[in-house]
Amino acid sequence: MPIEFRVPNPPDGKVTGPEKMFSAITEAGIIPFFAGEIPGYSIEEMTPPDCWFTQDNLGPWDWKIDCIRSGELAYGKYLRGKAAFATTEWFAHVMNYRRSLPKYRPEGMQTKALEAIRENGSLSSRELRRICGLPKGKMDAVMTRLQMSTLVVIGDIERVFRGPDLRYNGWQLSSFCTPEDLFADEGLPFPGARKKRVLLPSCTPEESFEALRAHILELFPGTPDKPIERLLG
Repeated sequence: MPIEFRVPNPPDGKVTGPEKMFSAITEAGIIPFFAGEIPGYSIEEMTPPDCWFTQDNLGPWDWKIDCIRSGELAYGKYLRGKAAFATTEWFAHVMNYRRSLPKYRPEGMQTKALEAIRENGSLSSRELRRICGLPKGKMDAVMTRLQMSTLVVIGDIERVFRGPDLRYNGWQLSSFCTPEDLFADEGLPFPGARKKRVLLPSCTPEESFEALRAHILELFPGTPDKPIERLLG
């Protein structure tokens, strides 16, 4: 069953469990999973090194599953093609901006994958490879592009137990869906999820971009424009 997260408290700078990770994400509003061009702006950098892939603790790699299943967050590779988390409010601004850009309009195999997802509600990466007839590397590239367009997000992640002792070593299987389906009032794809809707903000795409830029600057004052533009572009 998904963790029932409490109302988040401000993080203390250290992500040491799924609830602290959820709190850090909701406090930031939108944040990359792994370190990038803006120092300190990632879940990775908020997590003590001894919480990553120890003998008994997979750390944020596994904790992200409970955060996603809270039903409060959008997760996917939508910040410069890298994994990121956002509250539905901030993800709506990403959607509003990205969907206005011609370069992210789906074409070719992206269109085929998107149509399959819309028809089925959600599909795993394994199912999408079978439908599209692509090897893993090429299918991953297609899905990354669709996530950058904000037409698709990772709706759920399944833990994969392997070997004769059915051991979980961090292998995971992602399922993809549209943000509209994931955050619909009804038909959520996993039990226990909260009902949350993503509604496009009543502002222009340019105003959404500026809101995101200003928000990151508020979190990390003095950040140059170029890293922010690359992250959001």
